[in-house]
Amino acid sequence: MATPTSRIEEHPDLIGMRARYAEASASPTAQGMEALTVLGGVFLLASPWIVGFSQFNSLTVNNFVTGIALAVIGLTLAVAFERAYGLSMAVCAIGAWTVISPWLVAGNVDTTRTILTNVITGGIVFLLGLALLAVGRKGGKGSGGRKKG
Repeated sequence: MATPTSRIEEHPDLIGMRARYAEASASPTAQGMEALTVLGGVFLLASPWIVGFSQFNSLTVNNFVTGIALAVIGLTLAVAFERAYGLSMAVCAIGAWTVISPWLVAGNVDTTRTILTNVITGGIVFLLGLALLAVGRKGGKGSGGRKKG
């Protein structure tokens, strides 16, 4: 007996969910958070040279790679939030990793500059990730838009 097949892309719940995420990402608040996520990634990748701890190769490479990843995730969220909403959790993970990385990467890199830079940047990124998760959970409800009808 053959089972009827259906495509997940045509499921009504999925279509409605994507529409809610698209509506949520259109709010100025969500767009600001997406932009701050990209800027956070750019700062994280450039922070060893901005703050002056590029002599610590392991932390420099760590911040560079995680900064690129964060900036790419931020751009992805800005372009297609309704499809990339799940990456908001990755933003939280990158923020948490950034906070603890000065103590976990190889070498003795836990100086005042590295700790302050990574803890502040990681904390902000973590909070941005939580805020992006909240925007996605709202699904466009209460985002300041007027209800039709």
